[in-house]
Amino acid sequence: MEIRQLRYFASIVEHGSIGKAALELGLVTSALSQQITRLENELATRLLQRTSTGVIPTDAGIAFLRQAQLALRHIDDAALAARQARLSGHVSVGMAPSTSGVMGLAFMQAMRERYPHVRLRMVESLSGHLGSMLGARQIDLAILFREEPVQRWSVMPLLDEKLFLVGRADLAGMPSGPEAKLGQLGNLPLILPTSKHGLRSLLDTAFRHANYEPHIAVEVDGLAMLMDAVRGGIGATIQPGAALARAENTALASVPVADGEATRPNLIVSVSDDELSPAGLAARVLLAEVARTLVADGRWPGATLREPGLHKN
Repeated sequence: MEIRQLRYFASIVEHGSIGKAALELGLVTSALSQQITRLENELATRLLQRTSTGVIPTDAGIAFLRQAQLALRHIDDAALAARQARLSGHVSVGMAPSTSGVMGLAFMQAMRERYPHVRLRMVESLSGHLGSMLGARQIDLAILFREEPVQRWSVMPLLDEKLFLVGRADLAGMPSGPEAKLGQLGNLPLILPTSKHGLRSLLDTAFRHANYEPHIAVEVDGLAMLMDAVRGGIGATIQPGAALARAENTALASVPVADGEATRPNLIVSVSDDELSPAGLAARVLLAEVARTLVADGRWPGATLREPGLHKN
């Protein structure tokens, strides 16, 4: 039995609906339903009864809810006590430019509010560079887009990002429909990062699957300069929705890419738990919490949460 299952169950009873609880928790309905089924299987009893209007707790569910709420209050009290113990130390966190645009400020504000005595160092760089910095122990954790099997890292799948075709609405050849397929972009000029960039590697695979030879007008590794070129009308680009988070890009047209390969996974990757300091452990938990809140609030375009979990390479 896991703490999150207690919270899930309490939320479902409070809302009287698995769907409404899933929405509040930032989970898909099927994933939440599976968690309750696992809980019921472990307890060998039915906790919820389905009705025409939602769900209600069974007698066993009412009894379980009372104890679950008590346990959750104790857990919340323990968490509060830990926070009030003035966690200190330092932690270094890395984000790619697109990621920092959507959650960098929110994470820094959350760290300042919850752990004011922890000295936070933020590093913005390409995902590949961040992976190298993790390997060299120059940073403690980062949001990366792929795993490195040879590394002894702790990896927490976080979310998946849909990719978007982004460009000026008046750019010749820019699609205007509800979605775009890579194979139908024709001679649309594209501005993409170079091959050493993780996103470019993902896109090259998607281009091959679509049997499409892209017309690459310019290659730019820096996101700020790349988006300058897009706003200047030099071409369109393909980026995750996070790249649209900055105010200067909101006027650009964006169309979801329909190809199944055009999805970027986001992983919270850290040095091994044995090496991670208490400040690092706290930052990792808060990083996931901030990301889930942004997705639930609709502030991370095209992002879909993964089922929470942690595994080690």
